[in-house]
Amino acid sequence: MTPGSLPAQDSASPTTPSPITTEPEATSATPGDHPAATAAKGSDVVLVTGMSGGGKSIAMHALEDAGFFCVDNLPPELLPQFLELEKRRGWRRVAIAVDVRSAGSLPQLLLHIKEMRQTGISLRSIFLDADNDTLLRRFSETRRPHPLRVGTEDSDTHRALQEAIALERELLTPLRMESTVIDSSQLRPAQLRAWVRDLVRASGSSLTLVFESFAFKHGVPSDADFVFDVRVLPNPYYDRELRPLTGRDAPVAAYLEVQPEVRLMLSQIGAFIAQWLPNFGQDQRSYLTVAIGCTGGQHRSVYLVETLAKQFAFHGQVLKRHRELDAR
Repeated sequence: MTPGSLPAQDSASPTTPSPITTEPEATSATPGDHPAATAAKGSDVVLVTGMSGGGKSIAMHALEDAGFFCVDNLPPELLPQFLELEKRRGWRRVAIAVDVRSAGSLPQLLLHIKEMRQTGISLRSIFLDADNDTLLRRFSETRRPHPLRVGTEDSDTHRALQEAIALERELLTPLRMESTVIDSSQLRPAQLRAWVRDLVRASGSSLTLVFESFAFKHGVPSDADFVFDVRVLPNPYYDRELRPLTGRDAPVAAYLEVQPEVRLMLSQIGAFIAQWLPNFGQDQRSYLTVAIGCTGGQHRSVYLVETLAKQFAFHGQVLKRHRELDAR
């Protein structure tokens, strides 16, 4: 399977609940607690949403393998009752998939998300996205209908699908703004599974800082909060001995770390992040993604991501991603 070829199975493939649970934890309800808050205290709740064809089925299977009890397409209005039922059964990690099939109830879902976060519940909302060309290709390859597509067999199939994707983006925009976004356009299924597992392993008690390297020739990640272009830096690619290596290899690191431009770029990016990181934490954000791009995503961007991740290790919650290297 080539990069960006995640199957568009989200609208029809149910996820089997996982039998693995965590140890029960005793809690007591407080008068006036919202039902969702009462039910989920001491429990991990992951909300998986996003564009049809973005990879939600793959993400849910990854969470199921990680021991989550998975529920596909739960109507948002049933969320408080579902979590109340989980309370009576005993705590376990829960993953809930919600998509555009519940479009009419999305305002209620947004209200539940805000209420849960205000009461300190460990809630992670993950939004799986992809660019339009990738979504069109995935639906074409799988020949599955889009849940919002209307029209007859005689209609322009390509145009109808484009219109359905545009409408879905519009409907899901408020939910996307409340979520951590993963752009799966260039990801293989194994990469997506690994990235989802990394996100849910990170503690929900503080902001998680994500450094991601990428190649501009394959497009800018749409899940990035900040993008830094390091193509102006000296390129190890033009050294025949360094060309087959990556920014994680010692010879490439030794070459780059003595370049004045590289040191200046690292210093300025690091100072910018350090200056604004507390503000993003106070804004009740769960994740901040800093994308570093070079031409091929192999040398300079990888080296900067590795170095910055070490510099910010004191922050506690730091993840590294190498979009192009991880796809090999």
